Amino acid sequence: MADDDAGGEDELIATIFAPLAAGFAGALGLKDDCAVLSPPPGEDLVLTTDAVAAGVHFFADDGPADIAWKAVAVNVSDLVAKGARPVAYLLSLSFPDRPKQSWLDGFARGLAEAQAAFGIALAGGDTDRRPGPLSATVTAIGAVPHGCAVRRTTARPGDVLFVSGTLGDSALGLRLRLQPGWASDLGLEVAGVEALISRYLRPEPRLALAPHLLAFATAAMDVSDGLIKDCGRMARASGIGAHIDARTLPLSFAFRAAFDRQPALLEVALTGGDDYEVLAAVPPANAVDFRRAAAESGISVTAVGRLSDGAGVSIVGSDGKPLEVASTGWDHFPLSPRSRP
Repeated sequence: MADDDAGGEDELIATIFAPLAAGFAGALGLKDDCAVLSPPPGEDLVLTTDAVAAGVHFFADDGPADIAWKAVAVNVSDLVAKGARPVAYLLSLSFPDRPKQSWLDGFARGLAEAQAAFGIALAGGDTDRRPGPLSATVTAIGAVPHGCAVRRTTARPGDVLFVSGTLGDSALGLRLRLQPGWASDLGLEVAGVEALISRYLRPEPRLALAPHLLAFATAAMDVSDGLIKDCGRMARASGIGAHIDARTLPLSFAFRAAFDRQPALLEVALTGGDDYEVLAAVPPANAVDFRRAAAESGISVTAVGRLSDGAGVSIVGSDGKPLEVASTGWDHFPLSPRSRP
């Protein structure tokens, strides 16, 4: 075995993953086949799962700490949108080849950073070797007061559509990762490029927003596949329509600088995906309080539209006229293939 090759599966569990489970008693030290979790008194458990795979969600040569962070973060983002508090997660890793010890050390460091940031602990999982790209599948578990989980099916006509943070940064960061020379055409400085790529590598779930969703929102979900597509999902699940005003989209300083050079980037902000921000439907009577509570928690929320009777999503462009987009967002199984931006 080469000096940098990792040991066998049992050694990986004992040396790499068991320390990450030390904060969760139900993990049983990763010495059993299953974890044990009792719902906290008066709370429901909320479960979600997402996989990230090389060539689809990250580059094979991305840093292992960034891959680990993203694998956990995209799942915690789903919990946040339900108003849930992260509790624990299961992790399944599939390797095409025996991993290097240095790679595993970096991956474990990223998991530890994510756990500390999100207040979550490893509860168990699996490692295997199979053909195909490296993939990491996380099942995250959260807790929410009994009967209070915020759903996507309960939005109402007249609700104001809010989105947290800024949109489009991750999708633009990915494009800049693929085409580094494009930065000069967009007039971006090094710091701006790094900020955009960082949003792609390390999404930041808006944990502090969860209790305010419980208090003020009628419905919520995270924005993973693009604002238009995910807004359409919420509206369709609730049996209503939606209207988005693109003139109000929250854009970061770096994205705004690029957009000023190339206004066509508006579509990236609307459909690019990988934002992992929260889309919330809030009754007009709650809008001011929701905005204030979010701000006091250090999170900006922006009204980007409204829900209505009817069906479908209508969009007003930056010129105030109806806007048609070529694609509403990312789809793993498109009817006509397209590459991720």
